[in-house]
Amino acid sequence: MSSLLMWLGKALTFSAAAYAFIALVARARIHMLSDSRAVKLLPVTVLKPLCGLEPRLAENLASLCEQTYPHYQLLFGVRDPHDPAVRVVERLQAIYPHRNIELIVDSRVHGSNFKVSNLINMAEHARHPWIVLADSDIEVQPDYLEKVAAPLADVSVGIVTCLYHGRPLNTFWARMGALFIDTWFVPSVRVVSAFGSTSFGFGSTIALRADALVAIGGFEAVRNRLADDFWLGELTRAQGLKTVLSEVWVTTDVTEVDFAAMWSRERRWMSTIRALNPFGYAFTFVTFTFPLVAVGLLLAPSEINLGAALVGIVARLAMHSRVPASGRPAPGNAQYAPLRDVLLLLTWMTAFLDTTVKWRERTVQVQDDPAGPMS
Repeated sequence: MSSLLMWLGKALTFSAAAYAFIALVARARIHMLSDSRAVKLLPVTVLKPLCGLEPRLAENLASLCEQTYPHYQLLFGVRDPHDPAVRVVERLQAIYPHRNIELIVDSRVHGSNFKVSNLINMAEHARHPWIVLADSDIEVQPDYLEKVAAPLADVSVGIVTCLYHGRPLNTFWARMGALFIDTWFVPSVRVVSAFGSTSFGFGSTIALRADALVAIGGFEAVRNRLADDFWLGELTRAQGLKTVLSEVWVTTDVTEVDFAAMWSRERRWMSTIRALNPFGYAFTFVTFTFPLVAVGLLLAPSEINLGAALVGIVARLAMHSRVPASGRPAPGNAQYAPLRDVLLLLTWMTAFLDTTVKWRERTVQVQDDPAGPMS
Protein backbone atom coordinates (compact mmCIF):
# COMPACT_ATOMS: atom_id res chain seq x y z
CA MET A 1 0.00 0.00 0.00
CA SER A 2 2.81 2.42 0.87
CA SER A 3 4.43 1.78 -2.50
CA LEU A 4 1.15 2.52 -4.26
CA LEU A 5 0.76 5.77 -2.32
CA MET A 6 4.32 6.75 -3.23
CA TRP A 7 3.58 6.23 -6.93
CA LEU A 8 0.31 8.13 -6.59
CA GLY A 9 2.11 11.01 -4.91
CA LYS A 10 4.72 11.18 -7.66
CA ALA A 11 2.05 10.99 -10.35
CA LEU A 12 0.13 13.90 -8.80
CA THR A 13 3.21 16.06 -8.42
CA PHE A 14 4.64 15.37 -11.87
CA SER A 15 1.30 15.83 -13.64
CA ALA A 16 0.65 19.14 -11.86
CA ALA A 17 4.19 20.37 -12.56
CA ALA A 18 4.04 19.32 -16.20
CA TYR A 19 0.72 21.07 -16.75
CA ALA A 20 1.88 24.28 -15.03
CA PHE A 21 5.00 24.40 -17.19
CA ILE A 22 3.08 23.72 -20.41
CA ALA A 23 0.46 26.34 -19.49
CA LEU A 24 3.23 28.89 -18.93
CA VAL A 25 4.98 28.36 -22.27
CA ALA A 26 2.02 27.42 -24.50
CA ARG A 27 1.08 29.76 -27.32
CA ALA A 28 -2.45 29.66 -28.66
CA ARG A 29 -2.91 29.21 -32.41
CA ILE A 30 -4.32 32.63 -33.19
CA HIS A 31 -5.32 34.20 -36.49
CA MET A 32 -2.91 37.05 -37.24
CA LEU A 33 -4.21 39.72 -39.59
CA SER A 34 -1.33 41.54 -41.29
CA ASP A 35 -3.48 44.17 -43.03
CA SER A 36 -7.28 44.35 -42.89
CA ARG A 37 -7.22 46.69 -45.92
CA ALA A 38 -6.27 43.69 -48.06
CA VAL A 39 -9.58 42.00 -47.13
CA LYS A 40 -12.95 42.96 -48.51
CA LEU A 41 -14.83 44.04 -45.39
CA LEU A 42 -18.58 43.69 -45.68
CA PRO A 43 -20.99 45.70 -43.50
CA VAL A 44 -21.40 44.36 -39.96
CA THR A 45 -24.29 44.28 -37.50
CA VAL A 46 -23.17 44.29 -33.87
CA LEU A 47 -25.59 42.72 -31.38
CA LYS A 48 -25.32 43.68 -27.70
CA PRO A 49 -27.87 42.04 -25.37
CA LEU A 50 -28.23 44.13 -22.21
CA CYS A 51 -29.71 43.49 -18.79
CA GLY A 52 -29.25 45.94 -15.96
CA LEU A 53 -26.76 48.68 -15.14
CA GLU A 54 -23.25 47.26 -14.81
CA PRO A 55 -20.44 49.36 -13.25
CA ARG A 56 -18.76 50.35 -16.54
CA LEU A 57 -21.61 49.78 -18.97
CA ALA A 58 -21.46 53.24 -20.58
CA GLU A 59 -17.72 53.04 -21.19
CA ASN A 60 -17.92 49.51 -22.55
CA LEU A 61 -20.71 50.34 -25.00
CA ALA A 62 -19.04 53.61 -26.02
CA SER A 63 -15.97 51.67 -27.12
CA LEU A 64 -18.13 50.12 -29.85
CA CYS A 65 -19.23 53.57 -31.02
CA GLU A 66 -15.63 54.57 -31.74
CA GLN A 67 -14.69 51.85 -34.21
CA THR A 68 -12.66 52.50 -37.34
CA TYR A 69 -14.76 49.97 -39.27
CA PRO A 70 -16.13 51.49 -42.49
CA HIS A 71 -19.81 50.54 -42.17
CA TYR A 72 -21.60 48.96 -39.22
CA GLN A 73 -24.92 48.88 -37.39
CA LEU A 74 -25.18 48.79 -33.59
CA LEU A 75 -28.17 47.01 -32.06
CA PHE A 76 -28.67 47.14 -28.28
CA GLY A 77 -31.44 44.97 -26.89
CA VAL A 78 -33.36 44.84 -23.60
CA ARG A 79 -36.42 42.89 -22.50
CA ASP A 80 -37.79 45.48 -20.04
CA PRO A 81 -38.55 49.07 -21.16
CA HIS A 82 -37.67 50.20 -17.62
CA ASP A 83 -34.24 48.56 -17.68
CA PRO A 84 -31.66 51.20 -16.61
CA ALA A 85 -29.52 50.19 -19.60
CA VAL A 86 -32.07 51.99 -21.80
CA ARG A 87 -30.90 55.37 -20.45
CA VAL A 88 -27.29 54.47 -21.25
CA VAL A 89 -28.12 53.62 -24.86
CA GLU A 90 -30.18 56.79 -25.28
CA ARG A 91 -27.21 58.85 -24.07
CA LEU A 92 -24.97 57.10 -26.59
CA GLN A 93 -27.43 57.91 -29.37
CA ALA A 94 -27.18 61.59 -28.37
CA ILE A 95 -23.36 61.56 -28.09
CA TYR A 96 -22.81 59.66 -31.36
CA PRO A 97 -25.56 60.91 -33.71
CA HIS A 98 -23.48 59.86 -36.74
CA ARG A 99 -23.56 56.21 -35.65
CA ASN A 100 -26.30 53.82 -36.67
CA ILE A 101 -27.42 52.95 -33.12
CA GLU A 102 -30.76 51.26 -32.52
CA LEU A 103 -32.39 50.25 -29.24
CA ILE A 104 -34.60 47.16 -29.41
CA VAL A 105 -37.08 46.74 -26.53
CA ASP A 106 -38.80 43.37 -26.86
CA SER A 107 -40.08 41.22 -24.00
CA ARG A 108 -40.74 38.07 -26.02
CA VAL A 109 -39.19 34.91 -24.57
CA HIS A 110 -38.21 32.11 -26.93
CA GLY A 111 -36.60 29.58 -24.60
CA SER A 112 -34.86 29.04 -21.27
CA ASN A 113 -31.88 31.28 -22.17
CA PHE A 114 -33.08 34.88 -21.82
CA LYS A 115 -29.91 36.28 -23.39
CA VAL A 116 -30.56 34.23 -26.53
CA SER A 117 -34.20 35.38 -26.52
CA ASN A 118 -32.82 38.91 -26.58
CA LEU A 119 -30.55 38.00 -29.51
CA ILE A 120 -33.45 36.44 -31.43
CA ASN A 121 -35.48 39.62 -30.97
CA MET A 122 -32.58 41.83 -32.07
CA ALA A 123 -31.64 39.65 -35.04
CA GLU A 124 -34.94 40.56 -36.72
CA HIS A 125 -33.54 44.09 -37.11
CA ALA A 126 -30.07 43.10 -38.38
CA ARG A 127 -29.43 44.41 -41.88
CA HIS A 128 -25.90 43.29 -42.70
CA PRO A 129 -24.28 40.04 -43.92
CA TRP A 130 -21.73 39.80 -41.10
CA ILE A 131 -22.72 39.63 -37.42
CA VAL A 132 -20.68 40.27 -34.27
CA LEU A 133 -22.03 39.68 -30.77
CA ALA A 134 -20.35 40.24 -27.44
CA ASP A 135 -21.33 40.34 -23.77
CA SER A 136 -22.25 43.67 -22.22
CA ASP A 137 -19.21 43.78 -19.89
CA ILE A 138 -16.68 43.79 -22.76
CA GLU A 139 -14.56 46.81 -23.72
CA VAL A 140 -12.77 46.87 -27.08
CA GLN A 141 -10.14 48.83 -28.98
CA PRO A 142 -10.98 51.01 -32.03
CA ASP A 143 -9.71 48.41 -34.53
CA TYR A 144 -11.67 45.58 -32.88
CA LEU A 145 -14.30 45.13 -35.59
CA GLU A 146 -11.75 45.21 -38.39
CA LYS A 147 -9.71 42.42 -36.85
CA VAL A 148 -12.49 40.11 -35.66
CA ALA A 149 -14.62 40.45 -38.78
CA ALA A 150 -11.90 40.13 -41.43
CA PRO A 151 -11.54 36.30 -41.16
CA LEU A 152 -15.22 35.99 -42.17
CA ALA A 153 -14.17 36.81 -45.74
CA ASP A 154 -12.94 33.20 -45.84
CA VAL A 155 -16.05 31.11 -46.51
CA SER A 156 -14.51 28.14 -44.70
CA VAL A 157 -14.68 30.05 -41.39
CA GLY A 158 -17.66 29.44 -39.13
CA ILE A 159 -17.07 31.66 -36.11
CA VAL A 160 -14.35 34.02 -34.94
CA THR A 161 -13.84 34.34 -31.20
CA CYS A 162 -11.24 35.94 -28.94
CA LEU A 163 -9.64 35.75 -25.53
CA TYR A 164 -10.06 38.32 -22.81
CA HIS A 165 -8.32 39.90 -19.84
CA GLY A 166 -10.05 40.49 -16.50
CA ARG A 167 -10.32 44.04 -15.18
CA PRO A 168 -11.35 43.88 -11.51
CA LEU A 169 -13.02 46.41 -9.31
CA ASN A 170 -10.86 47.48 -6.40
CA THR A 171 -12.01 44.68 -4.10
CA PHE A 172 -10.20 41.57 -2.95
CA TRP A 173 -12.78 39.16 -4.38
CA ALA A 174 -12.88 40.96 -7.71
CA ARG A 175 -9.11 40.58 -7.95
CA MET A 176 -9.46 36.89 -7.16
CA GLY A 177 -12.14 36.61 -9.85
CA ALA A 178 -9.84 38.26 -12.39
CA LEU A 179 -7.13 35.73 -11.53
CA PHE A 180 -9.63 32.96 -12.29
CA ILE A 181 -9.73 34.34 -15.85
CA ASP A 182 -6.11 35.40 -16.34
CA THR A 183 -4.19 32.62 -14.61
CA TRP A 184 -6.52 29.64 -14.94
CA PHE A 185 -9.06 29.98 -17.77
CA VAL A 186 -6.85 31.71 -20.35
CA PRO A 187 -3.85 29.38 -19.82
CA SER A 188 -6.24 26.42 -20.21
CA VAL A 189 -7.39 27.77 -23.58
CA ARG A 190 -3.78 28.36 -24.65
CA VAL A 191 -2.94 24.76 -23.85
CA VAL A 192 -5.82 23.16 -25.74
CA SER A 193 -5.31 25.53 -28.67
CA ALA A 194 -1.57 24.78 -28.80
CA PHE A 195 -2.40 21.09 -29.09
CA GLY A 196 -4.74 21.77 -32.00
CA SER A 197 -8.21 21.96 -30.42
CA THR A 198 -10.68 24.58 -31.62
CA SER A 199 -13.66 23.32 -29.61
CA PHE A 200 -14.47 26.63 -28.03
CA GLY A 201 -16.41 29.87 -28.46
CA PHE A 202 -16.42 32.71 -25.95
CA GLY A 203 -19.06 35.28 -25.08
CA SER A 204 -16.33 37.93 -25.22
CA THR A 205 -16.85 37.86 -29.00
CA ILE A 206 -18.58 35.67 -31.55
CA ALA A 207 -18.35 36.85 -35.17
CA LEU A 208 -20.08 34.90 -37.93
CA ARG A 209 -21.71 35.36 -41.30
CA ALA A 210 -25.48 35.66 -41.48
CA ASP A 211 -25.61 32.72 -43.90
CA ALA A 212 -23.70 30.50 -41.44
CA LEU A 213 -26.14 31.50 -38.71
CA VAL A 214 -29.09 30.60 -40.93
CA ALA A 215 -27.47 27.25 -41.79
CA ILE A 216 -27.39 26.18 -38.13
CA GLY A 217 -31.00 27.25 -37.53
CA GLY A 218 -30.39 30.80 -36.32
CA PHE A 219 -30.15 31.81 -32.68
CA GLU A 220 -33.24 29.66 -32.13
CA ALA A 221 -30.91 26.64 -32.28
CA VAL A 222 -29.33 27.68 -28.94
CA ARG A 223 -32.42 29.13 -27.23
CA ASN A 224 -32.34 26.38 -24.56
CA ARG A 225 -28.55 26.15 -24.27
CA LEU A 226 -26.82 27.55 -21.18
CA ALA A 227 -23.45 27.85 -22.99
CA ASP A 228 -24.86 29.50 -26.10
CA ASP A 229 -21.45 30.90 -27.13
CA PHE A 230 -19.87 27.43 -27.15
CA TRP A 231 -22.79 25.93 -29.06
CA LEU A 232 -22.70 28.59 -31.78
CA GLY A 233 -19.18 27.36 -32.44
CA GLU A 234 -20.07 23.69 -32.10
CA LEU A 235 -22.98 23.91 -34.51
CA THR A 236 -20.93 25.71 -37.15
CA ARG A 237 -18.15 23.14 -36.72
CA ALA A 238 -20.76 20.45 -37.37
CA GLN A 239 -21.33 22.19 -40.72
CA GLY A 240 -17.64 21.65 -41.56
CA LEU A 241 -16.68 25.27 -40.84
CA LYS A 242 -13.59 26.38 -38.91
CA THR A 243 -13.37 28.16 -35.59
CA VAL A 244 -10.82 30.99 -35.62
CA LEU A 245 -9.17 32.36 -32.48
CA SER A 246 -8.49 36.02 -33.26
CA GLU A 247 -5.36 37.91 -32.32
CA VAL A 248 -7.66 40.44 -30.64
CA TRP A 249 -7.84 40.56 -26.85
CA VAL A 250 -10.71 42.36 -25.16
CA THR A 251 -11.28 43.42 -21.57
CA THR A 252 -14.02 42.06 -19.34
CA ASP A 253 -15.10 43.63 -16.07
CA VAL A 254 -14.93 41.56 -12.90
CA THR A 255 -17.27 43.16 -10.39
CA GLU A 256 -17.71 40.75 -7.47
CA VAL A 257 -17.72 42.59 -4.16
CA ASP A 258 -17.86 39.54 -1.91
CA PHE A 259 -17.02 35.85 -1.79
CA ALA A 260 -20.59 34.69 -2.43
CA ALA A 261 -20.81 36.56 -5.74
CA MET A 262 -17.44 35.23 -6.93
CA TRP A 263 -18.26 31.68 -5.82
CA SER A 264 -21.61 31.74 -7.63
CA ARG A 265 -20.08 32.91 -10.91
CA GLU A 266 -17.23 30.41 -10.81
CA ARG A 267 -19.54 27.54 -9.88
CA ARG A 268 -21.65 28.43 -12.92
CA TRP A 269 -18.54 28.35 -15.14
CA MET A 270 -17.33 25.03 -13.70
CA SER A 271 -20.77 23.42 -13.88
CA THR A 272 -21.14 24.51 -17.49
CA ILE A 273 -17.72 23.12 -18.42
CA ARG A 274 -18.61 19.83 -16.71
CA ALA A 275 -21.88 19.61 -18.65
CA LEU A 276 -20.11 20.24 -21.96
CA ASN A 277 -17.20 17.84 -21.41
CA PRO A 278 -17.65 15.52 -18.40
CA PHE A 279 -14.61 13.36 -19.21
CA GLY A 280 -12.26 16.29 -19.70
CA TYR A 281 -13.66 18.04 -16.64
CA ALA A 282 -12.85 15.03 -14.46
CA PHE A 283 -9.14 15.50 -15.23
CA THR A 284 -9.13 19.26 -14.70
CA PHE A 285 -7.70 18.69 -11.22
CA VAL A 286 -4.19 18.65 -12.74
CA THR A 287 -4.53 22.41 -13.28
CA PHE A 288 -4.72 23.17 -9.54
CA THR A 289 -0.99 23.30 -8.90
CA PHE A 290 -0.55 24.19 -5.24
CA PRO A 291 -2.97 21.74 -3.58
CA LEU A 292 -1.95 18.96 -5.97
CA VAL A 293 1.80 19.23 -5.32
CA ALA A 294 1.10 19.52 -1.59
CA VAL A 295 -0.78 16.19 -1.61
CA GLY A 296 1.87 14.69 -3.87
CA LEU A 297 4.68 15.66 -1.49
CA LEU A 298 2.71 14.39 1.49
CA LEU A 299 2.32 10.99 -0.14
CA ALA A 300 5.82 10.83 -1.64
CA PRO A 301 8.29 13.03 0.31
CA SER A 302 11.37 12.45 -1.86
CA GLU A 303 14.01 14.74 -3.35
CA ILE A 304 12.95 14.07 -6.92
CA ASN A 305 9.33 14.77 -6.03
CA LEU A 306 10.34 17.99 -4.30
CA GLY A 307 12.24 19.04 -7.42
CA ALA A 308 9.19 18.42 -9.60
CA ALA A 309 7.01 20.34 -7.14
CA LEU A 310 9.34 23.34 -7.27
CA VAL A 311 9.22 23.36 -11.07
CA GLY A 312 5.41 23.41 -10.92
CA ILE A 313 5.27 26.11 -8.27
CA VAL A 314 7.72 28.38 -10.11
CA ALA A 315 5.78 27.93 -13.36
CA ARG A 316 2.48 28.59 -11.61
CA LEU A 317 3.78 31.79 -10.00
CA ALA A 318 5.33 32.90 -13.29
CA MET A 319 1.85 32.96 -14.88
CA HIS A 320 1.15 36.01 -12.73
CA SER A 321 4.01 37.86 -14.45
CA ARG A 322 3.24 36.83 -18.01
CA VAL A 323 1.83 39.60 -20.19
CA PRO A 324 -1.12 37.98 -22.03
CA ALA A 325 -0.83 40.18 -25.14
CA SER A 326 0.58 43.48 -26.31
CA GLY A 327 -0.99 46.29 -24.35
CA ARG A 328 -2.46 43.99 -21.70
CA PRO A 329 -1.13 44.09 -18.13
CA ALA A 330 0.23 41.01 -16.39
CA PRO A 331 -2.20 39.60 -13.79
CA GLY A 332 0.14 40.21 -10.84
CA ASN A 333 -1.03 39.28 -7.31
CA ALA A 334 1.17 36.16 -7.21
CA GLN A 335 0.77 36.11 -3.42
CA TYR A 336 -2.81 34.94 -3.96
CA ALA A 337 -1.86 31.95 -6.13
CA PRO A 338 -2.04 29.28 -3.36
CA LEU A 339 -5.46 30.50 -2.16
CA ARG A 340 -6.64 30.84 -5.76
CA ASP A 341 -5.72 27.20 -6.48
CA VAL A 342 -7.39 25.91 -3.31
CA LEU A 343 -10.60 27.75 -4.19
CA LEU A 344 -10.43 26.36 -7.73
CA LEU A 345 -10.14 22.84 -6.35
CA LEU A 346 -13.12 23.35 -4.02
CA THR A 347 -15.19 24.83 -6.83
CA TRP A 348 -14.27 21.94 -9.10
CA MET A 349 -15.26 19.36 -6.47
CA THR A 350 -18.58 20.94 -5.51
CA ALA A 351 -19.60 21.59 -9.14
CA PHE A 352 -19.96 17.82 -9.58
CA LEU A 353 -23.11 18.13 -7.46
CA ASP A 354 -24.74 20.96 -9.40
CA THR A 355 -27.90 20.40 -11.41
CA THR A 356 -28.81 24.11 -11.54
CA VAL A 357 -26.86 27.37 -11.54
CA LYS A 358 -27.65 31.01 -10.79
CA TRP A 359 -27.55 33.32 -13.81
CA ARG A 360 -28.72 36.94 -13.48
CA GLU A 361 -30.88 36.10 -10.46
CA ARG A 362 -32.47 33.15 -12.28
CA THR A 363 -32.09 29.45 -11.56
CA VAL A 364 -31.16 27.63 -14.76
CA GLN A 365 -30.75 23.92 -15.41
CA VAL A 366 -27.16 22.89 -16.11
CA GLN A 367 -28.29 20.11 -18.42
CA ASP A 368 -29.43 21.62 -21.70
CA ASP A 369 -32.73 20.77 -23.33
CA PRO A 370 -32.05 21.85 -26.94
CA ALA A 371 -35.36 20.44 -28.19
CA GLY A 372 -37.40 22.18 -25.51
CA PRO A 373 -40.57 24.02 -26.53
CA MET A 374 -40.62 27.65 -27.60
CA SER A 375 -42.18 29.83 -24.91
